[in-house]
Amino acid sequence: MTSSEIDRSQIRYARLAGFLFLWLIMTGLGGLFLNAHIVGSGAFDETAKRVAASEHLYRVALCLELIETMSAALLAFALYVTLKPVDPLLAQLAMYWRLGESFLGAAGMMGGFVRLGLYISPKSIAALGAEQSQALVGLTGDAGFASYNISAAFFGIGSILFFYLFFKSSYIPRTLSVFGVFASVLVPIMCFGTLVFPGSAGVLQYGWAPMAVAEVTTGIWLMVKGVNRQPQG
Repeated sequence: MTSSEIDRSQIRYARLAGFLFLWLIMTGLGGLFLNAHIVGSGAFDETAKRVAASEHLYRVALCLELIETMSAALLAFALYVTLKPVDPLLAQLAMYWRLGESFLGAAGMMGGFVRLGLYISPKSIAALGAEQSQALVGLTGDAGFASYNISAAFFGIGSILFFYLFFKSSYIPRTLSVFGVFASVLVPIMCFGTLVFPGSAGVLQYGWAPMAVAEVTTGIWLMVKGVNRQPQG
């Protein structure tokens, strides 16, 4: 493969990574909001009726979240190919962290389908009763809460390394790289804080805001500009 072919391949993967940054946000938020809209709040019986009435839409919401976490593996590889010329070993390590995010997130999604079964299965509700069914829903929710924060911590560490490599390479503006590192550092802090102080989860979630800005901006930049191979002064 010639140098020009390598350059073109790197640019293609950089643009793919840019698209995937935005794709993950759209699919993840789409599934999250759709799920929350269907489930709502209230007693188990009320929630079960809403979910049963919108079972296929609820499955779509779960699948959107699953697509997001599966797409994270492709993003990890695209970023690895983009940044491999800068530091192959560090790019590989960053990819492993982001792959950990994808695998843990996908495993955690099983809890969502277990909850769906509890909501829509008359036999389960009849055998367990509403109170025990609610307790099982709560238990799967706790497991999902833990897996989400653990996978997000993997995400944050991988993002720190990838944004550091962007800074080192000047492939994107260094100001954006620095902001990306800062936003990424907040993520594992927020995740461990949530695991230690679950009662403060609502407040700590605001720590995602800088990460959202960093990923949207980086995604748009990579899609439009690709990578800047000219060193910045």
